[in-house]
Amino acid sequence: MAERDTAGRATAGRVTARDAIAAVVDDSAFAELAVSERVSAPDGPIGWEGYDVSHARARERTGERESVVCGVGTFGGRRAVLLAFEFGFLGGSLGERTGDRIEAAYTAAREERLPLVSLVATGGSRMQEGMRALTQLQRVAHQSALNRAAGLPQIAVLRDPTTGGGWATLGAGADVILALSGAQVGFAGSRVRPPDADPAAYTAEGQLAAGHIDQVVAPQELRASLGRWLTLLAGRPESPPAAAPPPAAFGAGQPPERGWDAVLRARADARPRAKAYLDAYFELREPVSGDRCGGVDAGMLCGFGLREGRTVAYAAQCGTATLPAGYRTAVRLIRLADRLGIPVLTLVDTPGAANDHRAERAGAGAAIAATFAAVATASVPVTTLVIGEGGSGGALALAAPEHTWVTPDSYFSVIAPEAAAAILKRPADAVRDTADQLRLRPQDLVELGVARGVVGRG
Repeated sequence: MAERDTAGRATAGRVTARDAIAAVVDDSAFAELAVSERVSAPDGPIGWEGYDVSHARARERTGERESVVCGVGTFGGRRAVLLAFEFGFLGGSLGERTGDRIEAAYTAAREERLPLVSLVATGGSRMQEGMRALTQLQRVAHQSALNRAAGLPQIAVLRDPTTGGGWATLGAGADVILALSGAQVGFAGSRVRPPDADPAAYTAEGQLAAGHIDQVVAPQELRASLGRWLTLLAGRPESPPAAAPPPAAFGAGQPPERGWDAVLRARADARPRAKAYLDAYFELREPVSGDRCGGVDAGMLCGFGLREGRTVAYAAQCGTATLPAGYRTAVRLIRLADRLGIPVLTLVDTPGAANDHRAERAGAGAAIAATFAAVATASVPVTTLVIGEGGSGGALALAAPEHTWVTPDSYFSVIAPEAAAAILKRPADAVRDTADQLRLRPQDLVELGVARGVVGRG
């Protein structure tokens, strides 16, 4: 059945809440929660004339008692609490009774130790309930914080449209944010945004490019995507979690004789990069994207993967200068893994942090500092493998103290040999000798106690 807008007109391209649920859960694997319905004053909490009539019409039109349907479903054999918005019910708006249902969903997730999946489609807070409707956002935020503190994952799926407080709480506040392709996503709805606003900024694809969501998913792929995410995040973590073993090396079999040789190996175009290591290490992996501050760094791969039946989080540099957005994305990943009790693997491979004026204005120093702090304070084990260049503090920020390993075709240095020679006012032909003096080879790093060992080839 097609959804309808607040005037009762059919809304093309949208599905009902129950159709959305049926599209993602296993067959006949959804049990709706019983939620007691509060008794409201005539025409609602602020006496909006005609509100009771509009509410009754919405019930008749949609067959639902409120704008949210919630229950427990099974996705690929994994149970989760699910709430789905019915946009045809007063535009999927949030009112007091909506808040009752959302709170019941969060509570059920805590009581049963289950993830919570939100299928969001909303125009925002319900005007006919005034500030009593708007305060439901505080209520949702509180419930979300309780589940976060309980170590329970929250996954949001942004349907069309996801705007207003629904985006600013259930959507943007989730741990993993998926969006259906082509969905309208933004805090401002189409009728209230500035007339000269760029419409692309209010789309799922625009929000992905700006670093505010993790993935854009085609509707026909959503069931499989949610199944993978729940496989990765819904299992009960080990207590305490065991450290992830470092991956086997892919490149050269023996460490180099000279320091400059180590640098050349690490900079070689043909050397295996992070993607090759991740593909070999994990049987299944799903990426997270963006720093939630308006930035994306394609040179930092972050996400969760399945390794021999166990979930491991990963943050991997790809051989480019790391942007502030890359560090902030890694911090988000490490902190989420820490909260969920999931061990972390970091792959170090960067000539250093980006140091141009754009990086400085984007807060390079603060982003690197936050990365050092996230690694240092993680209660889950963090394992690091240096797979290429280890350029100064921009690389060290991702390296786990006492749990860093190196490959034979890597190096780690306080600064690049060329920069060291320049700072020391040495001639250009002294760079090779400077590389030796820096003791940056893999075997040097082990002798210095910086690395635990040189990993062998698989």
